[in-house]
Amino acid sequence: MLKDSKAFSGFSVDDTAKARAFYADVLGLNVSVVPEMEGLLNLNITGSTPILIYTKPNHVPATFTILNFPVDDVEKAVDELSTRGVKFEIYDQENFKTNEKGVFLSGGPKIAWFKDPAGNFLSIIEK
Repeated sequence: MLKDSKAFSGFSVDDTAKARAFYADVLGLNVSVVPEMEGLLNLNITGSTPILIYTKPNHVPATFTILNFPVDDVEKAVDELSTRGVKFEIYDQENFKTNEKGVFLSGGPKIAWFKDPAGNFLSIIEK
């Protein structure tokens, strides 16, 4: 029944205007308004089904990574996004540390986490 379905994901924010500005202007993604549906946005990412962003009055930020963006060079992407105002998470736990830029280098691909204006976690991860 569902195996041929074109599933899509979605997540909530507290302010779609701020979300639209962040995802379009800061991250450079193609963001569109869902026609005739106030407060709904689609992230249109190449090779992916649209990702729905919706306003939720009692929004609570996700405590896990909701979107992972594969990139060729995490360090370069961190540098570029930092110039656009993105703040990367710095972790300094015994078994979980990032470098001073926020890049995790131990065990697995390089990855760096950051938050959208609603506090949801996103990442860039080296392919």
